[in-house]
Amino acid sequence: MKAISTALGGLAALILMAGPVIGQTQALRQGFDIRVGAAPAPVRIGGQSRLVYELQLSNFASTALEVSRIEALDAATGGVIAELQGEALDSALGGSRTVPANGFVMAYLEAPVAGVAPDRLRHRLTFAGPDGRPTTVEGGETGIETRPLPVLGPPLRGGPWVAVYQPDMERGHRRVAYAVDGKVRVPGRFAVDWIKVDEAGATGRAGETRLDSNLSFGAEVLAVADGVVAATRDGVPDPADLNGVDRVALEDATGNYVAIDIGDGRYAFYEHLSPGLRVRPGDRVRRGQVIGALGFTGQASGPHLHFHVSDAPQPLPAEGRPYVLEGFRVVGRYPSIQAFGRGERWGPAAEADGEAPSFPAHNVVVWFEDSPTVDR
Repeated sequence: MKAISTALGGLAALILMAGPVIGQTQALRQGFDIRVGAAPAPVRIGGQSRLVYELQLSNFASTALEVSRIEALDAATGGVIAELQGEALDSALGGSRTVPANGFVMAYLEAPVAGVAPDRLRHRLTFAGPDGRPTTVEGGETGIETRPLPVLGPPLRGGPWVAVYQPDMERGHRRVAYAVDGKVRVPGRFAVDWIKVDEAGATGRAGETRLDSNLSFGAEVLAVADGVVAATRDGVPDPADLNGVDRVALEDATGNYVAIDIGDGRYAFYEHLSPGLRVRPGDRVRRGQVIGALGFTGQASGPHLHFHVSDAPQPLPAEGRPYVLEGFRVVGRYPSIQAFGRGERWGPAAEADGEAPSFPAHNVVVWFEDSPTVDR
């Protein structure tokens, strides 16, 4: 019996030396739930291939947590695809790294792709609570969509047209999410507001408020691809003049619109059109066909064509999907929306702004190739 007792005592000592006794646990901390909304797809923007998507970060801790770094990783190799900290992190999070207890924040990412994109991504998040102790957690794994992007024709003719959007703008299309049917989506992830200017950079005749004094108003809007009209809204009147209308309800923000099924689960969306559309649901259209006129309906600060591609024929419960345009030539660029708003002439285009086919870089000035009118 003594020998058995001695042997058991030695075994217990070995267990204690090897690790904690069963029943003991290491200290755990509540942190973030990390999710990716829509799987990204590589898209060429201004000469560089990028993955444009969002991380949805939910804080399940009982205290505020401060994010200090976000890394996008190749899920297969663990290699870092993109790293955000400092000012880049502040921009991605909309200016605040602190997420309150039981709070939620969206991180907006644009990860560059060098060569072939990875098959899958996962994400590493570094954060700290009130004690300042850094904690690292990984999650938010997502596949990369590999379907070829649609190559679309011009939605308008001539120029100069400015591709007005700003990826880091607080209430820009890229950063406005909607949860109208139990799921959060970003329909305007790749939305562009097209506005025409003259050679001096003016959008119309100074001091005039007539709608026809605006260079964009009334321009013919073209089908960007062959397809079938999936949905429309017509009959919303343009305002009396360029002073516009008061704020409209969310369901009326698009004004008159056309959604064209261009195949493969993608829909080309045109918003703020004038009443009197040239198409209706069920019509087959051809690339270059006139479908309506650029107007000033819905929630808009001035006449412009809002254009995007999404995965459903509804304005809000849909994810914005990437695409590329062809048939345009970059002639210049505004450094920001604010510079464009001052009515000055644009500056020279950067080499990285690229030309067709690509998704236009923000605030570039382009000329669209003239396309003959295609009759129905």
